[in-house]
Amino acid sequence: MLKSELLEIIANGENSGVEFKRDDLRPEQLAKEIVALANFQGGKLLLGVEDDGAISGVQRPDLETWVMDTVFGRYVHPLILPFYEEVALDNGQRVAVISLTQGTTKPYVVRNNNREEIFVRVGSTSRLATREQQARLFESGGMLHAEVLPVSGSGLGDLDQARLSDYLVNIAGDQTEPETSEGWEQRLIGLGFMVARQDGPPACTIAGLVLFGRSPRRSLRQAGVRWMSFAGDAKDYQAQDDTVLDGPLLALWAGRLGAGRHIEEDGLVERLIDRMRPFISEDGAGINEGMRRESIDRYPFDAVREALINALVHRDWTRSIEVEVVNYVDRLEVISPGALQNSMTIEKMLAGQRSPRNSIIVEIMRDYGYVDARGMGVRRKIVPLTRDYAGKDATFDLTDDYLRVVIPARLAT
Repeated sequence: MLKSELLEIIANGENSGVEFKRDDLRPEQLAKEIVALANFQGGKLLLGVEDDGAISGVQRPDLETWVMDTVFGRYVHPLILPFYEEVALDNGQRVAVISLTQGTTKPYVVRNNNREEIFVRVGSTSRLATREQQARLFESGGMLHAEVLPVSGSGLGDLDQARLSDYLVNIAGDQTEPETSEGWEQRLIGLGFMVARQDGPPACTIAGLVLFGRSPRRSLRQAGVRWMSFAGDAKDYQAQDDTVLDGPLLALWAGRLGAGRHIEEDGLVERLIDRMRPFISEDGAGINEGMRRESIDRYPFDAVREALINALVHRDWTRSIEVEVVNYVDRLEVISPGALQNSMTIEKMLAGQRSPRNSIIVEIMRDYGYVDARGMGVRRKIVPLTRDYAGKDATFDLTDDYLRVVIPARLAT
């Protein structure tokens, strides 16, 4: 790092990714700051700088050895490999810079006095993670699979048996469906759709309920999707449409695999698209053979469908809000709760990397043809179809709380 770069960082002050510390702190105190940055998006920790930005310089002898062997080696778990450097200033002072990338094996913890503590970054401070924040860190690091958690108060009667029968016989390859409730429960536990409990009958997992549940929101309030449409380019009180849709992700299919198989009852995806259609299409100038005016879609249908399905199957189930889809005069926004899985970024997603958060839900939706077989729907559908149809690029906005996909409208000519 150049001296000018260091001075600029110091001048800008502490923030979510920059922390100042003297180098005479205890090892567990430094480990706390390191863990908080790694559990966030990485950052830089400057040793030899006061909280107010005054440069006190490195005082501790063999600072690098102490940082790498003592702090990282004994207090920070799991292993992190930082970049350590010291920058010399004109007055002879030195500032140590510890650079961290975002951790890929979250959550990182401080081990001290036979305890493990998890810290997170909140603004320019590091704090103990709340229970909810810990769950999200475990989930983002692949150590907690929220889709297989039991949904309290749910049971076999909350699942649609017709949809389950179709899955078992036509997709899973069972010769017959179970004959008893106990048989159903054991089969569904094996598939991850239910989970056994010691204090009562089996409960539905999140995956089982959102895929096959009759009314998932009855037990799982963040299931379903909220749909809104506005005449202008911002939300206002006069919504054209505002509703929350509930139902199983999967449609009910009739018939055996092969010719004649068809949808008998829509699932949540089909219900949502049907609700959206009057607001995302416009009457065109042409007349079809039935003497009816042809409608023109304002967005590329396949790109919209891909964005909707991605939001529903890849969402973070530790978040207590539903997927949100909002139509404006100039764009469609699809908002999926939660950040991307683990160290996935928008750049990696656009490049074609795959890291499914809810593997059971994704695989079942792939079995029914909802999910792209290659898992590259963003790269192969949303991006090129939007560009060709609207003459503009789809945009992706990622925060700690959500991923928003914005598909621009093709304005009428």
